[in-house]
Amino acid sequence: MREIREALIDAHRAVGKTNPVAPSITNFVTVEFVANAQLAIGGSAAMVYLPDEGEAMCRLAKSIYINVGTLIPSHKETVPRTVKCARENAAYVLDPVAAGMGDLRTELLQYMKAYPPRIIRGNASEILTVAKLWGLIDGTSGKVRGVDATESVETARAAAEHLAAYIGGAVAVSGKEDLVTDGKRTVVSKGGSAYFTRITGSGCSLGGVAAVYLAVADPFVAALAATNAYNVAGKRAEAQARGTASFQVEFLDALSNLTAEDIAACEMEEV
Repeated sequence: MREIREALIDAHRAVGKTNPVAPSITNFVTVEFVANAQLAIGGSAAMVYLPDEGEAMCRLAKSIYINVGTLIPSHKETVPRTVKCARENAAYVLDPVAAGMGDLRTELLQYMKAYPPRIIRGNASEILTVAKLWGLIDGTSGKVRGVDATESVETARAAAEHLAAYIGGAVAVSGKEDLVTDGKRTVVSKGGSAYFTRITGSGCSLGGVAAVYLAVADPFVAALAATNAYNVAGKRAEAQARGTASFQVEFLDALSNLTAEDIAACEMEEV
């Protein structure tokens, strides 16, 4: 774990020094939260909607974040063009929100198998669904209730490891305790807050922050740095919050005040 902790410190310090931009095609409901979280951690944000913008950003930035939570007709062109360009020129983080719901979402996720992301971040049900959709595991339910998981993080471990090996990157499974794997190393990160499930955008913004770290670190370190940052900041914010609204404010403050050592000191264990 010492080597991992040192890599986390290096990643966070690199973000602070370089202020990397990580553009996003993201859920309309959570655009502001995603951008503010990226800024709080030391990165820079830019929101993308049009097909040519996605390609342009992939040539300018080292990483991009793609969230399929709220799709509109133009995404049918924007997302495929962007992921293809990102795979060829940069890297991208995928958040397969509500995977398995709707034809367009399924079509886009199937397309991504040929141009896979370097990081996939989702809840257990979403990770199971993507692994099944890509033919990496045999049948499993992976059902979602809206955008919420009906499966446990541990249930999704094998699927996450298969996905990570296939994409040559990392998968982060969010839950009461979070799991991050590159297919060879698997770490459980602890902390966070029960408030994460009571506000909009905690998962979406985590994906955006992972994209910031991906601009300066390898996928496993980037995914774990983002996850640890959320677990430390979430725990601190909950201690100060009076409810869901104040939690969001306290959380962004905690995120912006994190040190590299805080992220490396998050409670975690290899499993």
